[in-house]
Amino acid sequence: MKRFIFAIAILPWLGYACNQSYKNRTSEVAVEAVADQVAPLDQEKDFSGEGYAHITENSFATALDQPLSTFSVDVDKAAYSNVRRFLNSGQLPPAGAVRIEEMINYFDYDYQQPSGNDPFNVITEVAGCPWNEKHQLVHIALKGKEIEKKELPPSNLVFLIDVSGSMQDEDKLPLLKKSLLMLTKNLRENDNVSIVTYAGSAGLALPSTSGADRSDIADAIEDLEAGGSTAGGEGIQLAYKVAREHFKKNGNNRVIIATDGDFNVGMSSEDELVRLIEKEREGGVFLSVLGFGTGNYQDNNMQQLADKGNGNHYYIDGIQEARKVLVNELSGTLFTIAKDVKIQVEFNPAKVQAYRLIGYENRMLNKEDFNDDQKDAGEIGAGHTVTALYEVIPVGVKSDFVKTVDHLKYQKTGSVSGNNSEELFTVKLRYKKPDEEESRKITLAVPDNDEDWKDASENFRLAAAVAEFGMVLRNSEYKSKASYEQALAIAKTAKGIDENGYRSEFTDLIKAARSLSGGLED
Repeated sequence: MKRFIFAIAILPWLGYACNQSYKNRTSEVAVEAVADQVAPLDQEKDFSGEGYAHITENSFATALDQPLSTFSVDVDKAAYSNVRRFLNSGQLPPAGAVRIEEMINYFDYDYQQPSGNDPFNVITEVAGCPWNEKHQLVHIALKGKEIEKKELPPSNLVFLIDVSGSMQDEDKLPLLKKSLLMLTKNLRENDNVSIVTYAGSAGLALPSTSGADRSDIADAIEDLEAGGSTAGGEGIQLAYKVAREHFKKNGNNRVIIATDGDFNVGMSSEDELVRLIEKEREGGVFLSVLGFGTGNYQDNNMQQLADKGNGNHYYIDGIQEARKVLVNELSGTLFTIAKDVKIQVEFNPAKVQAYRLIGYENRMLNKEDFNDDQKDAGEIGAGHTVTALYEVIPVGVKSDFVKTVDHLKYQKTGSVSGNNSEELFTVKLRYKKPDEEESRKITLAVPDNDEDWKDASENFRLAAAVAEFGMVLRNSEYKSKASYEQALAIAKTAKGIDENGYRSEFTDLIKAARSLSGGLED
């Protein structure tokens, strides 16, 4: 197997150990799938060569000692479609594949559109926690301004296509070609598309071409063939060169890598790679990543590539997902409305004993980073929604999750005397407009609420169901009484209109996971 040589990758021995542990675990699972719930099982699929970073879950922090929680937004959605691939193949995913925030953010939520000058709206809700009746669940969400496709700024897109030998499988280059052909149908005359390929050496398969010349673009896509070894470093540099040569001021300039992750970037050092991506990012050329295939998919590296390039990471597991990413959600996928978006929550220790952010482990920031405009953070695309959940332990609730330390010798232990505020927390946000380098700030105070989760909004219930599903799937140490059964019951109450069937599919995936875990089907 070719090794994905990438400076930020985890150590080979760690990947091997994780994969061996995963193989041993899945080999012992009794598989009982129902035909109308999951896709036909393919027992020949081998996931052992795939790479996933270890996730250390966020623990509970005491509000008295650590009142501030700071993180960067994340609108990547690759984890959900990747988890779906595992379940549809008759296997439970490794814990490293289950990034709960990406699973929550996969879905469309009925959040109110922004009405002011800010490019997004801030929504908050507080209710009981389904998997621990003594706790509360805090729901914080952002809704990006929607922009009609015809109103989008012109795009300068450079696709960097992996055509190495590992891309020959049907779920790799053939699926990628079908995906790009769907995108082609939505291009406009003022959009430009280029295709750079790499396999042994880099080449320009399609010079920058107007979106009006769809037949030329389609012909170039159809001519793509897989074969040869991989040398991505030369390809990345050529892709950025083409993007710069056709740069559109006030437009969307983006390099989009499409690969299975078996990708040798060819850089001589980590510093060289990081400097290249960050330099181009600062120059206005963002980087997004589309992942394909099974067997050698390097999820950890794909995600970090997108993070460094101010872009998004998606996993395309079928033609329907390609349509979702490149057609239905094209505006958000390709056009950024706010960059370096950070959230900082200050919890009131008079109300909150301890709290835990669910997910976002690789997006955590130091409290000082919130006011530092030099600190990189996440991006929000047009129409994107971002949802975050905190599990909160109210003051007075006895919990094994709350750890104590000795009293300090040289200073007084914190005190909440005189704090009569009814606020549960205050949420602050910072963001920059895409063409600006100075951030803007939004502040919102949120009162306490003892509402039962069953009476909470449909948005709240759906996010809670996905979070509970993710915690059970990765066997979280914080899952308390969470179960597939309860996640399924909550999901059934939050199906909404479900125009594209994503929420119905979610209930099927819960059933499939329960079956693979040895549970009984309805």
